[in-house]
Amino acid sequence: MLRVAVVGSGPSGCYTAQSLVQLDPAVYVDVLDRLPCPYGLVRYGVAPDHEKIKSLQNNLRTVLEHERVRFLGGVRVGAGGLPTARLRALYHAVVYCVGAATDRHLGIPGEDLPGSFSATQFVSWYSAHPDAVDDGFVRTARSAVVIGVGNVAVDVTRMLARGAAELSPTDMPQPALTALTASRVTDVHMVGRRGPSQARFTTKELRELAGLPDSQVLVDHEELTLDPAYPDPADLPAPQRRNVEVLRGWAQAPRTPSARRIHLRFFLRPVELLAEAGRVAAVRFERTAPDGHGGVTGTGQYEQIEAQLVLRSVGYRGVPLEGLPFDEQSGTVPHLAGRVLRDGVVAPGEYVAGWIKRGPTGVIGTNRPCAKETVTSLLEDADILVREERRGDPLEALRAEGADPVDWTGWCAIEQAEAELGASLGRGVVKLPDWESLLTAAHRNAL
Repeated sequence: MLRVAVVGSGPSGCYTAQSLVQLDPAVYVDVLDRLPCPYGLVRYGVAPDHEKIKSLQNNLRTVLEHERVRFLGGVRVGAGGLPTARLRALYHAVVYCVGAATDRHLGIPGEDLPGSFSATQFVSWYSAHPDAVDDGFVRTARSAVVIGVGNVAVDVTRMLARGAAELSPTDMPQPALTALTASRVTDVHMVGRRGPSQARFTTKELRELAGLPDSQVLVDHEELTLDPAYPDPADLPAPQRRNVEVLRGWAQAPRTPSARRIHLRFFLRPVELLAEAGRVAAVRFERTAPDGHGGVTGTGQYEQIEAQLVLRSVGYRGVPLEGLPFDEQSGTVPHLAGRVLRDGVVAPGEYVAGWIKRGPTGVIGTNRPCAKETVTSLLEDADILVREERRGDPLEALRAEGADPVDWTGWCAIEQAEAELGASLGRGVVKLPDWESLLTAAHRNAL
């Protein structure tokens, strides 16, 4: 019998567990997570109004309900929790699927002003992540600037422009729903430093912006023409070509009065966040121009966009996990086909999958082949790994060392509590937004 710990219960962790039990009938998997709830970014990163994507939780649920898979939430690994060396001593193998937990910074003056946040902070708040803090994101804002032109940038732009009627049916926590419903934001500017043909959003996400009630998408035709591929996008890859075609249509559409305006801007590089009364009040941008090599160069021309709320969405980055090697440049754990490398040498029984392995690239489905590669490596090593004696149930050892894992029954109790909360508010399922309420719900069922 091969005992494997998978650290992280998001898509990469669940796909790793799935591959393990599918490919080896003698393997038992414990999926550990710092949070008491499973599913990772599917629960805490997918926008509340994206029900189809969120339904992926049903697929991941099937994995975690497998008879040889066990979910153990509320177990911290690394600093302040179970040391990685101790975890390795409890299992024949450990697969780390801890994602990329922090945002990249802009590195410009004023970035840390009140009113300036990472998009992840905003997403965590409206997704009820228990570590999230209500920083009054939209409390005093009339104009917002979202820096970045990827799908996360589109998500937060859409959330800022949505009304109560569209948000109320989602599982958004009540405090976030109340705040967004009362929001006075009328203008949202989504800004990229390069052109429309290089934007990272998908066409499906982009088109959703045009379907928001009482909102209008505004695109400047003259700004789009700065992109050399804009006049004739035929040679672009299909996704970029479709994006350009959508933007061209919006640039040519007549402007109509609306309660909210979404401004899509290109070839603007943020250089400074400007303050007024101690808070962010505007963003200063430099106009850029294509450099002929896929990048941009500054032109020395500047403009300011008013903003009482600034959200940066310029990528994610992995963070070191105490006890594991880490490549600061790539923000990943060094590996060979998923096998962790320590000083260039394979570390027996230690593996990685997902963003901490390959960097924050791809979509949710990209994690499946990534996980399978790692599992293939692990199972190739299985004959050697099982020679190491592992006695008893690791769960008993975890509890003996002070951990109080939330098992699958506890998670089901959380789900029930969220359904009851929603019913009491006249809504559907509503997420519990903090550690205390989550753990109370989980443990109430265990009494």
